[in-house]
Amino acid sequence: MARDGLTLGELPTGSRVGTGSPRRAAQLRALDLGLDVQPIRGNVDTRLRAVAEGRYDAVVLARAGLLRLGREAEATEVIDPIQMLPAPGQGALAVECRADDDELVAWLAAIDDPDSHAAVRAERAVLAALEAGCSAPIGALAEVAEGDDGAELSLRAVVAAPDGSDALRRSLVGPVDEAELLGARLAAVLLEDGAAELAEMSHLSVAPRTEPRSGAMCIPTHRALPRERVS
Repeated sequence: MARDGLTLGELPTGSRVGTGSPRRAAQLRALDLGLDVQPIRGNVDTRLRAVAEGRYDAVVLARAGLLRLGREAEATEVIDPIQMLPAPGQGALAVECRADDDELVAWLAAIDDPDSHAAVRAERAVLAALEAGCSAPIGALAEVAEGDDGAELSLRAVVAAPDGSDALRRSLVGPVDEAELLGARLAAVLLEDGAAELAEMSHLSVAPRTEPRSGAMCIPTHRALPRERVS
């Protein structure tokens, strides 16, 4: 959301852009648009007021949240995932339950969206294998698409330097029913290509696990909006 209805690319050099997300901040800086990216706190109203009062030229918010608040029309631009990948699992709603409660699992399966389920598992597997938290400059986006031999899962991820000086983007395609394995494989590719050093995750000195973790069952329901629109 920017002053005067401007888009990100139309903002003049030196424009002050606010975001509360280290992931978004790193990717904004990596775009090398000459923007002055600064942290901002507060709810949606507080952040929009900062633009209206001239303290910021623009703020970057999650469109998934704006949609749920019924305020998506106030956005001056929806940033393409080619420029900025969302956080793993962003835009998804989920229900967590005991994995050994077969009756409850069966009930919840009725609201499960298979495509969202696979996408979320793949995205979260990237984050888990990198042993990174929600504040790390890491984005991931998985989508189920029709391939030559049927449905397949396309997964892309980015690991950025906190200061935006560089960003490492990689992608893989695999079977929909091997979502977590695909996420772990992509994380391994990122680490091999220098992701740990880039994002200052030096504690990762060994290859990440490639098998799914056991534990509670998480059943994602339909995403709040199309996957390419949740940045």
